[in-house]
Amino acid sequence: MRFSLVMPIRTLAAVMLWLAAMPHTALAAPVEPTGEQIDSAPCMAALSANDDDRIIASCAALIGNDKAPKADRVKAAIARASAYDRKGDIDRAIGDDDIALRLDPAMPDVLNARGELYRRIGDRVHALADFGAAVRLVPNHAAAKANYKSLSLEIERIGAMMAVNNRPSFNCATARRPVEKAICANPELANLDREINAVNTRVVRETAQRDPRAGRAMQREQDDFIARRNADFGKGDFDLQKMMRDRLDHLMGLVNR
Repeated sequence: MRFSLVMPIRTLAAVMLWLAAMPHTALAAPVEPTGEQIDSAPCMAALSANDDDRIIASCAALIGNDKAPKADRVKAAIARASAYDRKGDIDRAIGDDDIALRLDPAMPDVLNARGELYRRIGDRVHALADFGAAVRLVPNHAAAKANYKSLSLEIERIGAMMAVNNRPSFNCATARRPVEKAICANPELANLDREINAVNTRVVRETAQRDPRAGRAMQREQDDFIARRNADFGKGDFDLQKMMRDRLDHLMGLVNR
């Protein structure tokens, strides 16, 4: 029994013609919904006007919409961070810089700005990390380099101060005088003694640079203070802490004049 191929071929051709006549949309792949479109114009207008209240009010929807263009969201987040900063709301300013950097981590200016905010609230660890990240992105970033250097020095000074905290200017292991032992036993007096010694050293050095004779006179004044302190300690009406505070105030007055 023989089978004819004529009908199948004609049928196939008809089907092809029918498909060609179908609307294009009937064959297209399904399109995912794009979600609500956010009008960025109010936020951008607020940015152009540099109006902090309008920026905060108008940009929230744009910043929080993951369907909006990334560049617009980044720009809005940075602007709102600055607005919050100018209003003194540093926590929210940091939060908006966080958003901007999650969207685009390679922004040294924003890293530096966030580092400055962290530094202002005393978070030196995060501040130093942000300054360092900015410099790694742009080695010649002047502001970030300066911030990194100054904060590193500040941390060093804090470390040095912690190492001598509650310690006087002399070695307590060799203290023999009653007044020295009293200072060693009292952290507040120990810190006062160290500050007096440090400020006096500065005053004497700076005075001697202008006039060596006056510098020597300043050192004799310090020696006289220590002699009076040693001699008067233990007397009924003697107030060691007051005497030391008065001496420090006097020296600070010489520094600031």
